[in-house]
Amino acid sequence: MRRPRSGPRSGLRSGPRSRPRPPVSLDARRRRAGYLFSLPGLVFLALVLAYPLLYNVWTSVHDVRLSELLGGSSPFVGLDNYRTAVDDPDFWHAVRLSLVFTAGSLLFQFTIGFALALLFARPFPFNGLLRSLLLVAWLLPPVVSGTLFRWMLDQDSGAYNALLRAVGPDTLAHDWLTDPGTALAGVILANVWVGVPFNMLLLLVGLHTIDPELHEAAALDGANAWQRFRWITVPLMRPVSVTVLLLGLVYTFKVFDLVFVMTGGGPVDATSVLSVHVYEVFFKFFRFGEGAAAGLLLLLVPLVAGVVYVRRLRGEGETA
Repeated sequence: MRRPRSGPRSGLRSGPRSRPRPPVSLDARRRRAGYLFSLPGLVFLALVLAYPLLYNVWTSVHDVRLSELLGGSSPFVGLDNYRTAVDDPDFWHAVRLSLVFTAGSLLFQFTIGFALALLFARPFPFNGLLRSLLLVAWLLPPVVSGTLFRWMLDQDSGAYNALLRAVGPDTLAHDWLTDPGTALAGVILANVWVGVPFNMLLLLVGLHTIDPELHEAAALDGANAWQRFRWITVPLMRPVSVTVLLLGLVYTFKVFDLVFVMTGGGPVDATSVLSVHVYEVFFKFFRFGEGAAAGLLLLLVPLVAGVVYVRRLRGEGETA
């Protein structure tokens, strides 16, 4: 007789076997690698940008005085600093000057930059050399550019007044940066000189993306140069133009060093744009809470422009 088969051995477990882990996909590994490589940059941004911004927010809701910066207690005041900043007539005067300064700078930077981009889009001798020379204005630090224009606009030894004396009577010479009626125009002139190469470069890249066959076909149909520019170049350059204007708005509205070097906000607050006003509240009157509140209000315009710019980039990426 056959023996019945014995059951499972007592030393072995009869439970279900564990399933092997699914392999990590290539996209997941790339995301992890991207996070790992981004970590040093994120740490740097947290230390250089996030911490000062958060500390500025904390200062804007506390009554911080000069004696309390060394370890004293600062009472919480809520939104009182914001109310004080907004109720200050000098704040709104600075806002108006910032708007005029930004609008004037963007108008001339974009117009001259577009004209130069159209010029350099065509091949001609020394094209690259001239473009390189124009980039000097953009590569120079704003402090150097401001000092250069302060000398050029000087009444006695400035090159601009020397040119006016050469073509007309000596009465045309003028101290442009000490006259409240012309000081802001002088600062705008310097900022236009700094920003034109940046506008020209971005617009030139946009012009090179336009298919030349479109202009050739329009020319064969009888369209002149102005019609080709109006109906082909301008519509196709609209996305690049909006991007250039948004970036210019972000950079121009918060300009400080150029204005401070040229005029220091004067004469008689004629060039006291919002960034200079915030500096004076901080380091001239030592109202740190109010200065922090005004500084955060200064960030609103570039922040809104930055959000619009990022959304526009996302929209272009989704439609591409």
